Amino acid sequence: MNSNVNHIDHHVAAAKEMLKSDHLPFHRKVTYGFTDMAGNLLYTLVGSYMLYFFTNVFGLDVGTAGALLLLGRFIDALGAPVMGVLVDHTHSKYGKNRPWFLWMALPFTLSIWLLFTTPSLDGAMKIVYAGVMYIIAELAYTAISTPITSVLPNLSANSNERTSANSIRMVLGNVGNFFAVTFVIPLASIFGRGNDRRGWSLAVGLYAIIALVFIIIAFIDMREKNIGEEKIVTIRESLKATKKNWPWMLIVLANLALWTAYSARNAALPYYFQYNLSDKGLISIFNGFSIIQILGMASVPLVVRVLNKWGTTIFMLGMTMVGQIWIGMAGSNVTSALVGWALACIGSGSAMTMFFSMVGDTVDFGEWRTGIRANGFLTAMGASFCIQMGSGIGSFIAARILASFGFTATKAVQTGASLSAIGFTFVWVPVIIYALSIVCMVFYRRWEKHEPVVNEQLAERRAAEIQ
Repeated sequence: MNSNVNHIDHHVAAAKEMLKSDHLPFHRKVTYGFTDMAGNLLYTLVGSYMLYFFTNVFGLDVGTAGALLLLGRFIDALGAPVMGVLVDHTHSKYGKNRPWFLWMALPFTLSIWLLFTTPSLDGAMKIVYAGVMYIIAELAYTAISTPITSVLPNLSANSNERTSANSIRMVLGNVGNFFAVTFVIPLASIFGRGNDRRGWSLAVGLYAIIALVFIIIAFIDMREKNIGEEKIVTIRESLKATKKNWPWMLIVLANLALWTAYSARNAALPYYFQYNLSDKGLISIFNGFSIIQILGMASVPLVVRVLNKWGTTIFMLGMTMVGQIWIGMAGSNVTSALVGWALACIGSGSAMTMFFSMVGDTVDFGEWRTGIRANGFLTAMGASFCIQMGSGIGSFIAARILASFGFTATKAVQTGASLSAIGFTFVWVPVIIYALSIVCMVFYRRWEKHEPVVNEQLAERRAAEIQ
């Protein structure tokens, strides 16, 4: 009897040691980051400029554009769990997640380009084209963004290595974001020479080619662990993995609130600087200045050591709210507004980093509670679904507020009511919604304290399976 106990203890110790030594090479962390850099290079254009593009370039009214954004995001949000199930059912020599980067590289980049390539259409056909291409592009992004998050637990079993890889991913993702939001308007102006539609098509086409190359590089270098041992997870089992998975539910709610606030702010940003501050050039300057959030993303692993994950997330969300309020108080003082913008960007970018990391931890919790490791489904709902649904709700909120107060894109000068609505949407709506995310994270604290028990017992189970 003692011999058996000692034998199991030996394997448990070996499993724990293997967990600690599961090192992910730095170059693989970087190429993993290429996936998000490529995704953000294109998808940030959708999140930051779609409402603006539909109204000021393609010529839709703000109410119609807002309705299209909500409908499209709602349909695509439903595609997130479907995509998660597809990932869980994928079985290939490359793994469950890795092949999707190869399969979706061209459809994703091509669909985003077509979304910003608008033919000369009138009336209902213009609305149909915008809606259909928007839905296709969003579905393509879901198909490539889901494995970006769900592959993380398969790259390494070591939580610290995951956090490090995810931080590098978020930093490189922000690099993609920087080039997208900073240079697309100047490039569209240069390429278009007075023709905004032509300029946007050529500028986004250039970005699409670059993104395609980075996704292929990431696919070539990526490796998934234990792909031969991965089991096919059924839809019923995927749903079962959510049962009483309280930390996962909290992450979904908190991340959904984050993306709703973030998207409402981004949707209103171009209007705020063009109309409220009467300087369209500030759109690219402020969007480009968001690169400063790299500082927060890079520091996340260090801050987590002091404040833990839940505390770090609350701290960053609080910083974001302070930054938003600062912008509101700055008024037309651009320098002061930049200070508030820096705080808001560092906070929101770092909070996003935390949510992407923590949703991977909820996969472990689901396996501990139910015995089912539903990587694809849980991470799809905790990441892609939140991005899609939150972005749709946020853009819709912004569009509805602007429409309710008489905003019209064809007017060079907006009414006082419209200007107030733009300012309220850009500054104060995000503050309110970020507060809801903080509430969720307060309750998450209990489950993070439970993580050592989860990891230890999972290690014991895997050691026992070796017997």
